[in-house]
Amino acid sequence: MPSQSISEGSDPTPRAVPSRVLLVLPLVLFVLVALSVGLVASRTVREPYQSAFFHVFFSDTLHMKAWLITAALLLALLQLLTALRMYEVLRLPPKGRFYHVAHRWSGRTAILLTLPVAYHCMFLLGFGTDDRRVVIHSLLGSFLYGALLAKVLVVRSNGFPGWSLPLGGGALLAILAGLWLTSAFWFFCLVGIGL
Repeated sequence: MPSQSISEGSDPTPRAVPSRVLLVLPLVLFVLVALSVGLVASRTVREPYQSAFFHVFFSDTLHMKAWLITAALLLALLQLLTALRMYEVLRLPPKGRFYHVAHRWSGRTAILLTLPVAYHCMFLLGFGTDDRRVVIHSLLGSFLYGALLAKVLVVRSNGFPGWSLPLGGGALLAILAGLWLTSAFWFFCLVGIGL
């Protein structure tokens, strides 16, 4: 048996995790978080809103939720535009780090705006099964933070294929748009736009 030196037999570069295994990790994270959120929300004893926890300047909790999710969706659309500029799909002036900073902060702010909405939906209303719109909204709400964490994993890790980040970002935007359509849009059509 021929002997090999250590330098011949070993690979000096660290071995990358096979891409198939790596692609499963965000999916597992997505499923675990979505199931956890859905389980917590399904255990909530549904009660109508007695009084809001805070009013800031909204007339009631439903208006607050509708406007916060609308602002989050607008920031998510800004995220889409800044991502298109960062990857030079759109060639908007000026060049530089502005789009990177705007992208990061619009995403952080959008997620922060969803937190009071998610809290009210999960712990005061729960997983609704009243009609088709409510079921779709409840499912999308369960998916939101799983999709967010899966996208963050893809952003922060190396070794994912180039298509995985746009797929994750697009899925997150689609879920947020679906949540807006099944809540704020529906509410604004039913009640009207107001604070």
